[in-house]
Amino acid sequence: MGPGLTSAPACYHRRRVPIDVDVLVIGAGAAGMLCAAEAGRRGRRVLLLDHWKQIGERIRVSGGGRCNFTNRRAGAEHYLSRNPRFCQSALARFPPDRFVALVERHGVPYHEEAHGQLFCDRSSHDIIGLLRRECEHAGVRLVHPCTVWRIERVGDGGPPPAGPGAPRFRAETGAGTVACASLVVATGGLAVPLLGATPFGYGVAEQFRIPVVATRPALVPLALAPETMTALAPLAGVAFEAEARCGTGRAAPRFVDSALVTHRGLSGPVILQISSYWQAQTDGGGPRAPVVLDLLPGLDARAWLSQRAGSRAALPNLLAEVLPRRLAHGWCDLHGWTGRIDEYASPAREAMARALNAWTLMPSGTLGYRKAEVTLGGVDTTALSSQTMEARDVPGLYFIGEVVDVTGWLGGYNFQWAWSSGWVAGQFA
Repeated sequence: MGPGLTSAPACYHRRRVPIDVDVLVIGAGAAGMLCAAEAGRRGRRVLLLDHWKQIGERIRVSGGGRCNFTNRRAGAEHYLSRNPRFCQSALARFPPDRFVALVERHGVPYHEEAHGQLFCDRSSHDIIGLLRRECEHAGVRLVHPCTVWRIERVGDGGPPPAGPGAPRFRAETGAGTVACASLVVATGGLAVPLLGATPFGYGVAEQFRIPVVATRPALVPLALAPETMTALAPLAGVAFEAEARCGTGRAAPRFVDSALVTHRGLSGPVILQISSYWQAQTDGGGPRAPVVLDLLPGLDARAWLSQRAGSRAALPNLLAEVLPRRLAHGWCDLHGWTGRIDEYASPAREAMARALNAWTLMPSGTLGYRKAEVTLGGVDTTALSSQTMEARDVPGLYFIGEVVDVTGWLGGYNFQWAWSSGWVAGQFA
């Protein structure tokens, strides 16, 4: 296998690392730390390795530094996966209230914002500290930064390991050779490479012939074609409320939140939400549908314009009653509708209404993993047990968190998947 988590040459903490452990967890992020603590609480000898100098960096930067650590509403319907039911078991056994209870037990102050999102009152360091203490109390040994160079299965090509607690894997690391009965891969996906994201976990899966669903950036700003951006240039920097949808039919996902026109395309919470579904459309091999924005969510533009059909006000000024002024004027300039509303006949007003309730834009792509919140795709859930997170054909090998093909909505859902999948694996590893 390749050079492992990163090219970091050695361990930052010069602790004596046990050669034989019960559980080796690779990746000290949200899922990895909770899993390690749970396994340690069961009396397992646990070694937790990470390649980055600072652990929990993705936790640290989340939620604007306040860590949107879960969402009270988290359920299977808030996740994308080739197998949308896979996450049900873990979420049911370790729901948001279980993690909230842990937060309260550690005295971390928090508050609830819109749509069930929970944030730290102070900073994300409270969650990192909570996880560190849980690991310490459970006797987990944490070593970082530490490279994992190679992983192999004990007994490959020979007799299987003897006894239920015998080592099944051997890892060559910057701390030495580590043998373990259970190996947990919690190395995350490809989002935010500046904070250490690597394809390590997918490499482990492929080494053991476990399929990986094609990965793509998710919860990511969308790029627009240069010719579209030229037309939208006057709107750069404008934020507005919108409903975003992708695809057709009543089942097409829809989100209402703020959007932002940037110099490269579209961003803002509602765009990040719909971007995952826009990316996922190609799973069936078909073409992507455009993103459709309703600039007047909850308002029937046709009826609204009809009520004002006799007004002598210019359409841009009229729209400024319900839209940000810059957006109202720029959007009208873009469509050539700058005259008085009473100058337009019914067919023109119909066209205006359709465009207001269904402004259709075809993204040219995304801004990539550097700007993505998470990764879409990952280790194929058909190869894992939803009850244990263990690989069906490789006893003792577990995958948890973002490395798995389970991707949540924006708003604390991905953290909840990390807690739930990590907790489940911690009961069995």
